[in-house]
Amino acid sequence: MKLMTTVQTVERLRQTFGEQLHVNEALARYTTARVGGSAELFLTVTTSEELLTAVEMAYSAGVSYFVLGGGSNIIIADSGITGLVVLNRARRVNFRHSGAGVVCTAESGANLSALARQCISKGLGGLEWAIGVPGTVGGAVVGNAGAHGADIDGQLLAATVWEPGRGVFVYNREDMKYGYRDSVLKHDALAGRPRRVVLAAELQLKPEAVDVLSARAEGFNAHRKDRQPGGASTGSMFKNPENYYAGYLIDTAGLKGLRIGDALISEKHANFFINAGEATAEDIRALIAEAWNSVREQFGIEMELEVELVGDWAFE
Repeated sequence: MKLMTTVQTVERLRQTFGEQLHVNEALARYTTARVGGSAELFLTVTTSEELLTAVEMAYSAGVSYFVLGGGSNIIIADSGITGLVVLNRARRVNFRHSGAGVVCTAESGANLSALARQCISKGLGGLEWAIGVPGTVGGAVVGNAGAHGADIDGQLLAATVWEPGRGVFVYNREDMKYGYRDSVLKHDALAGRPRRVVLAAELQLKPEAVDVLSARAEGFNAHRKDRQPGGASTGSMFKNPENYYAGYLIDTAGLKGLRIGDALISEKHANFFINAGEATAEDIRALIAEAWNSVREQFGIEMELEVELVGDWAFE
């Protein structure tokens, strides 16, 4: 991949982060779908302070940046990502009592499922639905992640957010303007604006018996394993249209098992698109187009992607 950033920017990042910075790093292994090209520049950070420094440096230098968390809910283009990709491994977590409840403050790179298990072990309820949900706290805050009738909107007290060119601000729950798998932060890329970056989040939890929480979480996890396929995938591909399930529509359109290259629509759940081996991002995008067009033609419903297409896509 051609290096598009300036030598000065690369040198500044290397002076600040040393061996944490890599050039032309293959990204597929950092994503749950296991597809995608390389990052022009790739930097792993382990604290929210490092995350803030990295994105501020990139923005000030006019270099595009993308923060990569658990790698779910995204499909990275085969041609990769120009600019700086920051792998967010900022995972500090702490708890404090607040009235009758407990507030958990987690950095945005914390694994959501692991955090849910940690909360359960402490007898703190509210995140049991997140057991088995891939991704990080930051991704969950941006996308209002949820399952089993619950979501981040139900637990968020505040998020610490960096705004490009303006600095760090605290967003409360109302500021996030949450909707179904949606928030105000999710619209930055769609509008062509530099992305705001979640540094940390405060979540409201409630004390409850560990055995009760564990039983609830394991029930959710068993349901997930029973209904959803294993293997390499992004997670749910499309949002559920109002009054419908996306998987049902794709299934009814006759597309279960449809294969393009090594990408296929799962026989177990038609809203999951699986990388069965050496699938490319373009294979998956072709399946997306087939599913979207078939559902539109047969049912008059235009489905909306839950995943985001990231990187240097050549749209025709």
